[in-house]
Amino acid sequence: MSWSPEKTEVKSWNEWDPLRHVIVGRADDCHIPPEEPALDAKVPEDSDMRGQWGRRPQETIDRANELLDNFAGMLEKRGLRVDRPTSIDHSVPATTPDFHTESQFGCMPPRDVLLTVGREMLEATMSYRCRWFEYLNYRPLMQQYFNEDPKFRHESAPKPRLTDADYHPDYLSEKIGDAKRLEWAAEKFFVTTEEEPLFDAADVLRFGKDLVVQHGFTTNEKGIEWLRRHFPDHRVHTVNFPGDPYPIHIDATFTPLRPGLILNNPQRRLPKDQRKMFEANDWEIVDAAQPSHNSPPPLCYSSTWLSMNVLVLDPKTVCVEKSEVYQAEQMDKLGMEVVEVELRDAYAFGGGLHCCTADVYRDGECEDYFPNM
Repeated sequence: MSWSPEKTEVKSWNEWDPLRHVIVGRADDCHIPPEEPALDAKVPEDSDMRGQWGRRPQETIDRANELLDNFAGMLEKRGLRVDRPTSIDHSVPATTPDFHTESQFGCMPPRDVLLTVGREMLEATMSYRCRWFEYLNYRPLMQQYFNEDPKFRHESAPKPRLTDADYHPDYLSEKIGDAKRLEWAAEKFFVTTEEEPLFDAADVLRFGKDLVVQHGFTTNEKGIEWLRRHFPDHRVHTVNFPGDPYPIHIDATFTPLRPGLILNNPQRRLPKDQRKMFEANDWEIVDAAQPSHNSPPPLCYSSTWLSMNVLVLDPKTVCVEKSEVYQAEQMDKLGMEVVEVELRDAYAFGGGLHCCTADVYRDGECEDYFPNM
């Protein structure tokens, strides 16, 4: 039976089949959280984020929401069903028996929290204390989907304690510098320890029967093992990108566009020994185009490589940020229809076009794109 916007059905097996139903985030009440172990390690020493925290200025929130609303409206005009989160009060401190931090974060990037695999939507553990309660922004939607779709599975990974034992104090002790961080990344030594399973949903890419998961700042090896046990019918592969001194979330580093084609950040190439599964199955990995900007927007956590943080609408159509002209040109040369979306002024609230969305429904079924393993 074909998809209908009037009937709620949760299903998505990959990053490229035709997208029909999606969640688009909001910038409502977004805060710059206080320093904490995982977050402090992510912010470069020379960043204007250092030492700043509190509610973001209202004019920046309004501008980001304008762009997110426009993006949602454009998707609806193309026939997609679009849902939005219900913002909680992010000024309320995040407090558990194990930690206390003075504020939370926001609900602009649902991709960080929600992982859709088939008919399941899984709430990630999250590795930042300020994001411990972030799933609550999406609970009204999860409850709605549960009530309306009898086949929907709403799952939540075990909430981590996030005590000091979850973090290496070495990452906080001094100005480290990118050279040392790159050395640590090559050694797979990150801010998070292996105390308990930790993962963000945005570290996972879906390729039908295969899940590709980045080991880095926000996902540890125990988190990947938890995913492996949770999805026993899938093959779960660990990847890492030694060229990234701040390895957080995979979707500004490794971006599948359609079966057989992946964009890879040229500064963070997938190591040769991890390319075997792709090469054995005739997948082409191409360097992404250079970003159009030399620096990220003010008070932004991310790098300029949000240029490749695109949303694939179907194997022939892709949303690219409007100012990223080099990335758009490359997509055109790769045979993709480019839909330009203005979003740069919302980057600081949690990322790009892929980050600010979460799949609810894509056409297609679970296929094996890597039969030669």
